[in-house]
Amino acid sequence: MLFHPGHHELHGVTVVVETAGPHTYIGRFDHEDAAGVHLLDVGIHEVGASPRDKHDYLQHTATFGVRVDLKHVVVPRTDIAAISRLGER
Repeated sequence: MLFHPGHHELHGVTVVVETAGPHTYIGRFDHEDAAGVHLLDVGIHEVGASPRDKHDYLQHTATFGVRVDLKHVVVPRTDIAAISRLGER
């Protein structure tokens, strides 16, 4: 069911955006355009810079919610390896 006609099916859904690099983003999917995927209220995990490994970070976030690092992030489409709903992980 699409709650916002005319929007992407993931609009408003908390998603995990994995990149080919060291960053993983968790945030509310807002929209996608030529610049990339726009996320709101975003938590960021960076391999090697975080005390938790990625699996633990995702599990902790799914349990306790997103710790917001940035209000808005645009992830370029070319950087994205995978997008999934946080609840599906």
